[in-house]
Amino acid sequence: MPSEFGENSPVLEEAAPDTLEGAIRVLQDDGSVPPEVRRELPDSLACELYRWMVITRAFDERCMNLQRQGRISFFVTSTGQEAAHVGSAAALEPTDWIFPAYREPAAALMRGVPLRALVDQIVGNAADTSRGRQMPCHYSFPDARYASISSPIGTQITQAVGAALAARLRGDRIVALAYFGDGATSSNDFHSGLNFAGVYQAPVVFVCQNNHWAISMPVRRQTASDSIAIKSRAYGFPGCRVDGNDLPAVLRVTREAVARARGGGGPTLIEAVTYRMHSHTTADDATRYRNREEVEAWRRRDPIGRFRRHLVWRGIWSTLDDEALWAESKLAVARAIEEAERTPPPDVATLFDDVYASMPASLREQRDALLDYLKKRSTLRAP
Repeated sequence: MPSEFGENSPVLEEAAPDTLEGAIRVLQDDGSVPPEVRRELPDSLACELYRWMVITRAFDERCMNLQRQGRISFFVTSTGQEAAHVGSAAALEPTDWIFPAYREPAAALMRGVPLRALVDQIVGNAADTSRGRQMPCHYSFPDARYASISSPIGTQITQAVGAALAARLRGDRIVALAYFGDGATSSNDFHSGLNFAGVYQAPVVFVCQNNHWAISMPVRRQTASDSIAIKSRAYGFPGCRVDGNDLPAVLRVTREAVARARGGGGPTLIEAVTYRMHSHTTADDATRYRNREEVEAWRRRDPIGRFRRHLVWRGIWSTLDDEALWAESKLAVARAIEEAERTPPPDVATLFDDVYASMPASLREQRDALLDYLKKRSTLRAP
């Protein structure tokens, strides 16, 4: 496999942060790819990754409807960015750590996290791993090595570097991968994390999903650099730009970056140029700050449609296959939602759990006082 990195790599030259200039691409418009891509991405894996993208889209669409119906309070979509995080997550080993931003639910599913667990978190029921204490879509699955999502922008970058260095000190040959958006490149944690990683040659991969908008801030106003990838030079390690809606290209560059990190070669910054098709969250209205023409132009580059054409080009996918997959995915999402909504909310007593490793007497007194008050209030209201 030819290297996509290097000191004189053309992907870092004469680019613009709000275009696809200089981005690595292997998928052609007709779905064809160079012969070596089929060797890198066998038919079985190609179909599996397509399934992850489709079920993520089906999950997005249904949860958006739930929020509009008032059944959940808030939702963050990943529509349009599926290839960027499915392709990169596929390059990791199960022992590697993922430090997500907001739009990487498929990376959790690919680690064996059930759909039901995602919905449990969104509705905040008793089965939620965060016990209903986090904002919706702020998943946490440490058993799957999928770190807790935090609202503050960019905090996961330094966390990933720390985890990577800790693993190296323990002698573990694992890699940490941090996802973040273009807006996070203006955060203090971006500089601190990349600088520390470069100095200590941490086994970490930084994947910036440049989706063109940090809420309402366009990327061309986020940075004066020719690209985000070029920023890696200041920290002394490679960077590359890739078409983030081209799954085989994302997989290729991430595999190389992961192998480099695991082999002691240090960090890599990958800029996956993609697009956020919906508003920032359900609490935002993107029609107030971006035009329809821009959105429609990116809709024509939809990663699911592009990869479906590729599977058809390979001769391993049909319209019937696609219809069956969408029906299966929608049914799986519907069942997960039904089960999660039947699950009761966390018991009020759990509010006091997980504050300390061992609950002190003062906290037990507060818990008992609250439970006693609730019991008395319930008795007073009884007929």
